[in-house]
Amino acid sequence: MINKRDKRSEPEKILDVDASMQGSLIFKDPVNLRINGRFDGTLSTKGSLMIGEHAVVNADIVGDIIIIAGKVNGHVRAIKELKMVSPARVMGDIKTPLLSVAEGAVFEGNCKMLAGVRSEDGSMQSIMSPEELAKYLEIDTAMVFEWASLGKLPAIREGNSWKFERNRIEEWVATEKIK
Repeated sequence: MINKRDKRSEPEKILDVDASMQGSLIFKDPVNLRINGRFDGTLSTKGSLMIGEHAVVNADIVGDIIIIAGKVNGHVRAIKELKMVSPARVMGDIKTPLLSVAEGAVFEGNCKMLAGVRSEDGSMQSIMSPEELAKYLEIDTAMVFEWASLGKLPAIREGNSWKFERNRIEEWVATEKIK
């Protein structure tokens, strides 16, 4: 059976960057971003990010699905998955629930496999700490603890600690429950 796209769905958003850029790039909506040139700064994206074979990126990166074939100097946090394919060269710390490093790829730094849970569709969902959530929401960590204790945001309590499922937090943010 051939899967056809629903005509009512939004067209796929693709951004292909083949230039030198610097600064902060933040994408709040899912996009397929490909960087083939040079980028210096910070990068935060939803959707997929591809760092091309000839790309040189000096940045801290946060994204859902990240594929690296070029050079990256900086910390990388993949919410769902990180793939390094030859001739990738990553110099910096990595955080991800799912990591794949192909033969020929080079990684120098520390790696932390984030705690994750499998959703009903089988995909990995990342778990955020209170500190990570505070940074994500751009609020004080004390506010995260207060809101969690009062039931104002979706949270999981395990003993004396709190954990937050990123997909549930994103749904909560999308319904504009932040006051």
